Amino acid sequence: MTDECGHDGADSSAPRDTLVRIKEEFVDDSTAIDMAEMFKALGDPTRVRLIYALLQKELCVHDLCIVLDMTQSAVSHQLRYLRNTRIVKRRKVGKTVFYSLDDRHVEEIFAQTLQHLKHG
Repeated sequence: MTDECGHDGADSSAPRDTLVRIKEEFVDDSTAIDMAEMFKALGDPTRVRLIYALLQKELCVHDLCIVLDMTQSAVSHQLRYLRNTRIVKRRKVGKTVFYSLDDRHVEEIFAQTLQHLKHG
């Protein structure tokens, strides 16, 4: 009986040392979970729109509510989620809290995703 690769189980299409190296270089479970959480965070259309707005400029919750046409409660909930996954950060000036993307990596991931979608 053959498997999905068309092999009978005795041989692999890749050299054994290649498979061993790939297995040894796997990300650890904790990193895999963190990566999955990052992609999960980016998998929500509302959060994508919020990130896109913050790509343009650092904004306060009130301004994000206007841009996204959402309630303060809904925006705050999404910002909390994005803060917990280290996608956005906040800066307080007096009573106003401003949000921006956490670092350049987030901008690059977002930009590359947009580029990938335009390419295909």
